[in-house]
Amino acid sequence: MPMGPLPGAELVQTPLQLYRYLLRCCRRLPARNIQEHYKHAIRQSFRVHADEDNPERIQQIIRRAIEDADWVMNKYQKQN
Repeated sequence: MPMGPLPGAELVQTPLQLYRYLLRCCRRLPARNIQEHYKHAIRQSFRVHADEDNPERIQQIIRRAIEDADWVMNKYQKQN
């Protein structure tokens, strides 16, 4: 069974919702060091995009982040 998206991925509409969703995904990763690595990457990405104000671009970033999170979750699921 793939880890895949957490329930609620389709409801993510805002950057704050995305941030919370991605941190919940991190909690499902197998090892503490892996969790911390991705948490750090999430925080860095949010800092980089903090001044984004184009609604279309924000939605594009949200979609891509969820796709990337799904990929990471499936990667670690296949390893276990």
